[in-house]
Amino acid sequence: MSDSPGRIRNRNSNPPSPNPNPNPNSKPPPPLTKRGRTLSLPDVWFKDQSLKHVVWKMHLRSLSTTPSPPSSDSDFSLLGFQSPLDPITRPDCTSLLSDELLLQVFSRLPSSQYISNSLVCKRWLYIHGRLVQSIKLNEWSFLNSGRIFTRFPNLVEIGILNACFVTPRNSGIVLTHKYLSIHIGTDYTDYGMFIEGSRILPSDFIDCGLEMIAKQYSNLRRIVVFNASETGLLSISGKCETLQELELHCCGDFALNGISGCRNLQVVKLVACVDGFYNTVVSDIGLTILAQGCSRLVKLELCGCEGSYDGIKAIGQCCQMLGELTISDHRMDGGWLAALSFCVNLKTLTMKSCKSIDSSPGLVEHLGSCPTLEELHLQQCQMRDKPGLKALFLVCDAVREIVFQNCWGLEDEVFATASVCRRVKLVSLEGCSSLTTGGLEAVILNWKDLQRLRVMSCNKIKDGEVSPALASLFSVLKELKWRPDSKSLVSSSLAGTGVGNKGGRFFKGMKG
Repeated sequence: MSDSPGRIRNRNSNPPSPNPNPNPNSKPPPPLTKRGRTLSLPDVWFKDQSLKHVVWKMHLRSLSTTPSPPSSDSDFSLLGFQSPLDPITRPDCTSLLSDELLLQVFSRLPSSQYISNSLVCKRWLYIHGRLVQSIKLNEWSFLNSGRIFTRFPNLVEIGILNACFVTPRNSGIVLTHKYLSIHIGTDYTDYGMFIEGSRILPSDFIDCGLEMIAKQYSNLRRIVVFNASETGLLSISGKCETLQELELHCCGDFALNGISGCRNLQVVKLVACVDGFYNTVVSDIGLTILAQGCSRLVKLELCGCEGSYDGIKAIGQCCQMLGELTISDHRMDGGWLAALSFCVNLKTLTMKSCKSIDSSPGLVEHLGSCPTLEELHLQQCQMRDKPGLKALFLVCDAVREIVFQNCWGLEDEVFATASVCRRVKLVSLEGCSSLTTGGLEAVILNWKDLQRLRVMSCNKIKDGEVSPALASLFSVLKELKWRPDSKSLVSSSLAGTGVGNKGGRFFKGMKG
């Protein structure tokens, strides 16, 4: 059959294939899929990259099985990849920025990113070191070699406590105390001490380190020192004129002569004895030296000290600006409480981990009082010393806030001695398992100025024993946190009743 003039088409024969590229200058048609659809650009790219990925995997597998690396990287260049044996060279855009500009950028980043940023390159490591202002030294060699000064040139706070112990690093036993964290071995036999005296760096070593620190960091504001002598402390006090906080561990009485030149020192912490670690003596001699050399103290903490009336009196007379005094695990002689009356501007008194308050407080008329005292904190103390505790409340009769936290032996009769404090506005009881509901009620109902009450984890105080008088007191408090035990239902039963609202103030709530 003729389809067109001059041409005959055979039905049984295949049609002639057209010229795929009749014009040599024209582009080839796009490839087709199995279903006849034209391949799009993503399909072509994905197919090409898949092939490269397969070849890349095959080459990596051959590298892992072949001992010697390939001598030529032509196969990688053909695929568009760079050889994994050659370093990736990319332009460093930050090289155009000055160190000062990068320092300003890094200073605005969160401190949690400092370490990761310092691992980018040596330049960023150096800039990161300029941002760090406080460290705790763990290796003495880092200080002795001088690397600390090039790595961290702008330190204002430094602690060398953990670095002063020669301990095995591969022992796998890490002993953590509230003051330090060190590695220990299994061969300690020195009368129950975890750290033998031979494993503590000598004082002359530490004095040399302190001299280096004082020379490099003249703007130091805080330092933690261990086992230093008068010589080492003199180098700090002579060159660090801006020093404001000093924490001394394992330093005896006469070592305190070295801090007499710290005219701007405001915060001092003396740790003389820590059971199982070290044992030094700070007596009235050391306390008197401290008081005469640091007359501008506003905060003082004495841990494991063996002072008495004379030492506390010297501190009160010389340090007229002292506003906060903390006494931890003291070994003081009887009668020291009477010296607190010389602290004429004392605002906060804290006692921690004390086995007794005062073994012999003396006559009541000789105790005196602290008229400016506002807060009294007793934490993890033994309250079985009833005469000493009574004397303490007599000295602190003007206190506004009383806090008991995990104190052993705080029974009803002992807690009743606090009734002499007539100006209490806040009382907080936590972990006092010997106190009952009746003992609590007998005291707090006499405090006419009481505004805030917190009772937490006191198992002998029960909801069912709350009297109408005590419930009436709850209704006029500005703040009430009542959860004496896990079965307390007062918080849910009083919800929505308005208990705790007074003078239009918002009730902070009895948290369950």
